[in-house]
Amino acid sequence: MSFSNLTRRGVIKTGAAAGAGLALPTYLSAAAHSGFTNAPTGDTVTLGFNVPQSGPYADEGADELRAFELAVEHLNGQGDGGMLNTFSSKALEGNGIMGKKVQFVTGDTQTKSDAARASAQSMIQKDGAIMISGGSSSGVAVAVQGLCQEAGVIFMAGLTHSNDTTGKDKKANGFRHFFNAYMSAAALAPVLKNLYGDDRKVYSLTADYTWGWTQQESIQAATEAMGWETINDVRTPLAATDFSSYIAPVLNSGADVLVLNHYGGNMVNSLTNAVQFGLREKQVNGKNFEIVVPLYSELMARGAGENITGIVGSQNWDWKLENQMGDRYKGTNAFVQSFGEKYGFPPSQAAQTCYAQTLLYADAVARAGSFNPCAVGEALAGFEFDGLGNGPTLYRADDHQCFKDVVVVRGKENPENEFDLVEIVEVTPADQVTYAPDHPMFAGGELGDCNPGA
Repeated sequence: MSFSNLTRRGVIKTGAAAGAGLALPTYLSAAAHSGFTNAPTGDTVTLGFNVPQSGPYADEGADELRAFELAVEHLNGQGDGGMLNTFSSKALEGNGIMGKKVQFVTGDTQTKSDAARASAQSMIQKDGAIMISGGSSSGVAVAVQGLCQEAGVIFMAGLTHSNDTTGKDKKANGFRHFFNAYMSAAALAPVLKNLYGDDRKVYSLTADYTWGWTQQESIQAATEAMGWETINDVRTPLAATDFSSYIAPVLNSGADVLVLNHYGGNMVNSLTNAVQFGLREKQVNGKNFEIVVPLYSELMARGAGENITGIVGSQNWDWKLENQMGDRYKGTNAFVQSFGEKYGFPPSQAAQTCYAQTLLYADAVARAGSFNPCAVGEALAGFEFDGLGNGPTLYRADDHQCFKDVVVVRGKENPENEFDLVEIVEVTPADQVTYAPDHPMFAGGELGDCNPGA
């Protein structure tokens, strides 16, 4: 599918759908819920999609909403069915979820934990949402996952990359399809060694919250294991927009690699500042200075423009995956086709993971024969599946983390169009990024027991 001649046709409209919420009592009223929170009593079921519609991750949030709307259409039997046609599980029939038409409400996390919790709580209490998904910040994901555990609903995490989400902050009611910081580092380290050698000095800038901390810890451990040395790590506020004052000290640090543990608008701005300071033209320690961004997306590449050229990083998924790497990644083209026809451009990794999470939740309900979150959790834990674009995938029962192949990418030298800015360097097999459930980076928390709520 070519996107060279397609133009943007606008974002989804959420107001009408948001107004269709069920007028159910709060989850504190046990008698009204047939034994679990927000048990559907009519012919519809409500899902809550909680994404950043403002703040530094708003672009990712907009794409998540597009994917959520598309997933609901497909679940309700509208459109071409997308990845319902390629999904290895055949429990979904395009007649909603267990025969109930799917409707949804939305909220704005503002990329702030407090705002995200308030938004999710409103969707659960006022709108009767039986599942919450979304988010483009691990701080938000951890906060909302905790709320869902308390409320007795399933949380299908959106874009969250911190080790903590399925590590020390894991919850029985929470499930993550997206990969994590450890996996990024494990996939990137061999590629970085091959490209830049085993004798490098690193200066890192790190977003000062749970994702940044665990991403920095992971990439430092992986690169030091192959011989690199960490010179300095400087924490930066999530609200920062100008990183000039953080870039300047790099020039005299003796480092020959800058690692930007930034995402969304933060990464676009910090990479732009680094290029403006001439880092990419420098030579230090007899080597060309290099910049590494451990996690980035096609959306961020678009924001960074030509500055992304040659920048190595990792992704959970890429819209060109099936075409370039073969049928192992079946489902990718089906999703790209559906998304492209609806919106006029290819989907991001944020869109893919949110679409997949919606289908995975619905499928678990269908296989369990119940909306009870504990039955749904049992159906998801240990579930092996294929056909959602990432190849064979396991939802590990120990921590509710998905394990699948990791895509290593680099900014293209000569992109053909604005949607083709990233090239796939290699795909790292799942077994090379899999870790033990008690790995030190993931220690400190217990999964606990499922909470059905009412």
